Amino acid sequence: QVQLVESGGGLVQPGGSLRLSCAASGSIFSRYTMTWHRQAPGKQRELVARISTSGDTSYADSMTGRCTISRDNAKNTVYLQMNSLKPEDTAVYYCNAQWGLASYWGQGTQVTVSS
Repeated sequence: QVQLVESGGGLVQPGGSLRLSCAASGSIFSRYTMTWHRQAPGKQRELVARISTSGDTSYADSMTGRCTISRDNAKNTVYLQMNSLKPEDTAVYYCNAQWGLASYWGQGTQVTVSS
């Protein structure tokens, strides 16, 4: 069992930056593939970024070049640094931990990009 708590969301102006954090507890963090997803009102949840147990990363086309996912296994935390934010990035951002068939979600953190 893994408990995930996201933080770092908020209101930011277009072109601004945010760093989201997802703190994990309850299991061996390093064994989990970690992902960030987002869900905007009226839309399906979508994958934003992924980082494997070995540190390999991948990104959604919409975020490539504008965000960086990283993990600190010593702190049981995964991060999402987002830059050049756009109004269409407004959504609730969730982190997910997956190991085999086990998959855990956090409660989400709201990101609003608006002037």
